[in-house]
Amino acid sequence: MEIFLASGNRHKQKELQEILSEHKILIPSDVGIEFSPVENGKTFFENSFIKAKALWDLIKKPVIADDSGICVEALNFAPGIYTSRYAGPNYMQGLPDGQKISQEEQNSLLIKQLNDTRSPNRRAFYVCAMVLLLSPFQFYSAQETFEGIIIDDISKQAGTGGFGYDPIFYLPQYGKTAAELTAEEKNSISHRGKAARGIAKILQSRQG
Repeated sequence: MEIFLASGNRHKQKELQEILSEHKILIPSDVGIEFSPVENGKTFFENSFIKAKALWDLIKKPVIADDSGICVEALNFAPGIYTSRYAGPNYMQGLPDGQKISQEEQNSLLIKQLNDTRSPNRRAFYVCAMVLLLSPFQFYSAQETFEGIIIDDISKQAGTGGFGYDPIFYLPQYGKTAAELTAEEKNSISHRGKAARGIAKILQSRQG
């Protein structure tokens, strides 16, 4: 099946294609579509559905959308749905002008903000809410988490794989950051990998 991913992120496309190998995963730019919906939901699921519906309205074909972010326990589970816009403690929901700072800056600011709390709790988890939209009246969803801790100094960031906060997201059971995992390792335990496998089972059951 040809399925469109409601994203412009090639990393996400690659991860999803590896898990849904029986299907062809496309993103809007693959067919010349500009796609930038307003994500004004209050939850990961709401934002995921908003993106799925917006793309389905354009192409009228099966769509997968996901909304994901990192939640830090000592920061009251922030930045959460504002993860991609996070710009430090004074701009938890993004800069007033809508611009985004670099990922390197985001990583440094998140570590600093957590350190400033002086909390010994460095636990954090990624969340991924994924929606498979077959029509506006028929959809399936899966939501999963990926647990780890935030490192205490940006100098300890490690790894070149993954994206986002992966270089500062440490996995004690592996002794490495998420960015140091192989693609296979990450897909087997990550929030997006687990949610995608849930969607894959749904697709398999429909075909069966």
